[in-house]
Amino acid sequence: MNDRKTSAIPGARNGERPAGREEPTLSTDVRVWKVSRISSKTAPYQLRWVVAGKVRHATFTTSALAESRRSELWQAMRKGEAFDVETGLPESELRAAAAQASTRPDPSWWDFSREYMAVRWCTAAAKTREGLADSLATVALGMLGESPGAPEPEDVRRAVRWAVVPAHKVEEPPAELEKACSWLAAHSLPLSAFRDSRVVRDIHYRLSFRLDDTPAATDTYKRRRRGFNTAMEYAIQEGYLDENPLTGVKRPNSQGSDAVDPRVLVNDVQARQLLTAVSYIGSVHRNRGRRLVAFFGCMLYAAMRPAEVVGLRLDDCHLPEQGWGTLTLRETRPISGKKWTDSGDRHDKRGLKARDPGTDRPVPIPPVLVAMLRAHREEFGTAKDGRLFPNERGDLLGTSSYWRVWQEARPLALPPDKVGSPLARKPYHLRATCITNWLRAGLPVAEVARRAGNSPEVIHRRYAGCIDDSEEENNKKIEMAMGWSPK
Repeated sequence: MNDRKTSAIPGARNGERPAGREEPTLSTDVRVWKVSRISSKTAPYQLRWVVAGKVRHATFTTSALAESRRSELWQAMRKGEAFDVETGLPESELRAAAAQASTRPDPSWWDFSREYMAVRWCTAAAKTREGLADSLATVALGMLGESPGAPEPEDVRRAVRWAVVPAHKVEEPPAELEKACSWLAAHSLPLSAFRDSRVVRDIHYRLSFRLDDTPAATDTYKRRRRGFNTAMEYAIQEGYLDENPLTGVKRPNSQGSDAVDPRVLVNDVQARQLLTAVSYIGSVHRNRGRRLVAFFGCMLYAAMRPAEVVGLRLDDCHLPEQGWGTLTLRETRPISGKKWTDSGDRHDKRGLKARDPGTDRPVPIPPVLVAMLRAHREEFGTAKDGRLFPNERGDLLGTSSYWRVWQEARPLALPPDKVGSPLARKPYHLRATCITNWLRAGLPVAEVARRAGNSPEVIHRRYAGCIDDSEEENNKKIEMAMGWSPK
């Protein structure tokens, strides 16, 4: 076997060898095998060849593509061309890749993050901007390299989240972030570092875990991964990369799922006790609890998201004196922070989640919620713009305001053993209770999904474990459908 070293290395810049990459070993001990069929729906044709005893393979969608690639390798072998033992590529292809890499732009992660956010900023909602910034800041922790003096992880995240806001490009960083920003601008790894498997593993770990090394919530991981994937799509489009380095990398299933925990759901008695307790919070201080009873009622009886309730206007409500009413949901007011919104306000103004702009979602509401909303309107009126649930000053209701009321109400409504349990720990659990009640009532999943503003797939995945206690009823339905008479 004839092996030798070469300095033509894919990914090298200006003739330098990338950190962590060894010079490839070349060999003329090459054998190319025939194309074979494998059990794959997407790429059923496989080509295998051996370089210095190491078997390499590639799969193709058609036999013509596979035979064409086999011909290329065969011609290189016939010419006596050496092959790279590690990648299995002919030396000519290795040098061509090196030449292409030497001329390819290779920005640092710091510069790329700022460039990417400047492109996405105009078309992204405030919450999307914040989510993308969080993804970029999380990945930055895996792109620090081994240079000394790296900032603390929390400082890295804060520095990146500040720097990616386009308006900050011409500003000096805050004093507390100046050192971290300077270090990251000088030492962040370039995008070519994604060729190092160790860097890729570290980035995937950062996406999957919190700073305290505990597993991140499933929704958090998915949001971060989506943000990273969209950034990689831009990097490929601009010619910085050939592929997404995390393609095929999956999070272990042991990290959990986004299924609703049945322990968070409240029954009818507990729900009424919680709403009653809310009405007693802050009774001597501008009725801050009583003005939120109907707010929580919208989650409990209409499965509304908090941001949808914040944006609910009187004109969106059909509240008859008797019977069922209707809420026609048109917008959400999620809280994002002033630096992420175009208006400079903490709340963004958006259409409904996962809906086309301008579309609405009518939700029938039971008489109990109709009565709550009518009573709320009579006692508290509306804000100047017609919203039903402003704060005490008439402004948009903040998350912290209703969250504090809820945390104060739980100990009043629940026994001590339940206060420490997951039961209704978050106001959002009232929405989960409502959706579960609809499913248990026998509503078709598609109708539940329509009312809740989800897809049927999400309803199936998240709530399947909450309706297991209806097995006996389901068995009776099967008996009736099959014409079986009970003995």
